Amino acid sequence: MRTARFLAGRLAGMVVVLVVISLVTYALFLLLPSDPAQMSCGRPCTPENLAIASEFMGFDQPWWRQYLEFVAGIFQGRSFGSGPAAVHCSAPCFGYSFQLNQPVTQLIWARIPVTFSIAVGAAVLWLVLGVALGVLAAVRQGTLVDRSAMAFAVAGVSAPVYLLGLLGILLFGFTLDMVPVSGYVPFSESPLDWLWHLVLPWCVLALFTSAVYARLTRGQMIEALEEDYVRTARAKGLSEPKVIGRHALRNVLIPVVTVFGSDVGQLLGGAIITERVFSMPGLGSLLLSAVGQGDLPLLLGVVLFAAFLVVLANFAVDVVYGLLDPRVAQTQR
Repeated sequence: MRTARFLAGRLAGMVVVLVVISLVTYALFLLLPSDPAQMSCGRPCTPENLAIASEFMGFDQPWWRQYLEFVAGIFQGRSFGSGPAAVHCSAPCFGYSFQLNQPVTQLIWARIPVTFSIAVGAAVLWLVLGVALGVLAAVRQGTLVDRSAMAFAVAGVSAPVYLLGLLGILLFGFTLDMVPVSGYVPFSESPLDWLWHLVLPWCVLALFTSAVYARLTRGQMIEALEEDYVRTARAKGLSEPKVIGRHALRNVLIPVVTVFGSDVGQLLGGAIITERVFSMPGLGSLLLSAVGQGDLPLLLGVVLFAAFLVVLANFAVDVVYGLLDPRVAQTQR
C-alpha cells in the first residue's frame, strides 16, 4: 500500500506539472508577435482572407478556448475548418503545421527514432563510463589513476559539445576516414549502418556527459566508503568487490539516477547541437526548423512534447528511487 500511494502521488504530481507547463507554454506562444494566420493568408492578404484563415486555424477564439481545444485534441483529436476543406488531426494531436501541411504528431513521430537512438545509446555509454571511472577514482584515491580520471573529467566538462563533435568529425571522419560524419540510417534498413552512423555522436555525447558522472560518483563513493555499514561489511570478511558493489554502490547510485533521469529526459527532447553538427533529422533539428520558419503550431507542439518527455523521465527516476531506497516509498503518506 505504501508503494502504491508513493506511485500514485508521483503520478498525480506529474499530471499537475504537465498541466502547468502546457498552460504556461501555450500562453507564452500566444504572446509572441508572429501570427500563424498571417503567414498562411497568402498574397495579397486582405482583412477578409486573414479572418478566414484565423477562423480555419482556430485563432479567432479566446485564448482559454484555444487552450482547451488544444488539450482536448491531445486525447480525442480535432478538426480545423469545416466542410470539404476541413483538416482532421487524429489523437494524440499536438497541433497542425499549416506550412508543412502535416499534423505535428506525424512530424514528431518521424523524428523520434533518430533522437531516441542518439539519446539511449549515448546515455548507456556515459552512465557506464562515468560510474566506472568515478568508482575507480574513489577506490584508488590519491593515486595516478585518480588524478588521471579527474583530469579526464575536467577536460570533458570544459569542452563544448559542438567543439568535440567538430574535432571528432575532423579526426575520425576526414583524417582517418573511420566512421561516417553525417546522416542517419534507420535500424529497419540496416542495423549495422544504423550503429556505424551513431558511433561518433554517441562517443561525443558520452565523453562530455560521463565527465560529470565521474566527478559525482567519485565524491559520493568516497563518502560512502567512510560509512559505518561499509566498515561492518568489511569486518564481516566480505571481499572488496562485494563491499563496493553490494553495499556502497547502491547508495551512490541514488543521486546519479536523479541526474541521469534529467539528462536523458532533456536529450529525448532533442539533442539540438549534436543533431545539427552531425546533420541528423531528429527533434532538435525539427525544433530549429520551426523557429527558422516561424511555424508556431509546430514549435508549440515540439516544445510541449519535449516537456512531456522530461516530466516522464523524472517520474521514472522517482520510481527507481523507490526501488533503490525503499525508505523513500515508506515516507509517502
